[in-house]
Amino acid sequence: MTTVERVQTGVRMERSLLKVLKGLAEYLDLSLGDLLEGIVLHAFEGEQAFGPPTLEVIAELKRIYGCDLTAADSHQLSEAGEPAGPGQDRSDGGGTGGWGVWDWRDESGA
Repeated sequence: MTTVERVQTGVRMERSLLKVLKGLAEYLDLSLGDLLEGIVLHAFEGEQAFGPPTLEVIAELKRIYGCDLTAADSHQLSEAGEPAGPGQDRSDGGGTGGWGVWDWRDESGA
């Protein structure tokens, strides 16, 4: 087991997506932080975080909480009453508009 130092963070997230994550954490008997750490660590290694049984649970939670967002929506969301800001309109050709093959170097020109 690896010992780490955790910090409290205040992250804004779309409401139904957060409900799905909280529901999944409860289902898996994990804290929300542990669930997010696992998702991120898998993503950083290009791995899928969930197998087919858990993906079925996620689909049901998305249905229950009315979350119709997909990976194609990433970086395309804006808050109600606010215009799209930087990183939300990817029509400039930078990145892909999604996490799929987006690379930070696309933004810096490297």
